[in-house]
Amino acid sequence: MDRRHALEQIKNYIHDLFKDEPSGHDDVHMTRVASWAKYIAVKEDEDPFLCEVTALLHDVGDRKLFSEPEQAVHERDKLLVDLGFTEEEVDSIAEAIRTVSFSKGMVPKSRLGEITQDADRLDAIGAIGIARAFTYGGTINQPIYKKDRKDAIDHFHEKLFKLKGLMHTESGKQEAEKRHQFMLQYLEEFHREQACREETSHVTE
Repeated sequence: MDRRHALEQIKNYIHDLFKDEPSGHDDVHMTRVASWAKYIAVKEDEDPFLCEVTALLHDVGDRKLFSEPEQAVHERDKLLVDLGFTEEEVDSIAEAIRTVSFSKGMVPKSRLGEITQDADRLDAIGAIGIARAFTYGGTINQPIYKKDRKDAIDHFHEKLFKLKGLMHTESGKQEAEKRHQFMLQYLEEFHREQACREETSHVTE
């Protein structure tokens, strides 16, 4: 198999699938996750090619993004076979992807799965993660901040602040710590600005 050609074809496939996705799960998200998966794989002495491929494909078949997820998975696996991946490799990629999602609460069974999950979770935190949280909230008509209803700020406590403690690899843990601290600083400033607005509003009433 020509690995360079395979990567090029997979990137084109991902671009076509996700280029217009407005929820923060676009093709740029896929390539960022893939870059981190490759970086972590090198640091952890794992196959960077398989990790990069798995990360590129990790949202194909996600039920919140596809109306026919089973069909999307079938097409994904067929692409891999057509590009020369072995049956074992296709199965390993599929299994790693199956355990990536935070909402499913699954623990990866392979190092490939751990690296892919770490890379995906890194993109959910830090500066980019904050941007993606608000972007996704907008697509589901969720306000940024409301005291009397579920808002985007709740997402920090329900998911984002938990991710640092769920990383598997040392490389992932180190990067997650940096991004976690940034989110803490951001939320502190957010609440400072919000409190100032509320105090000003009270004075003018």
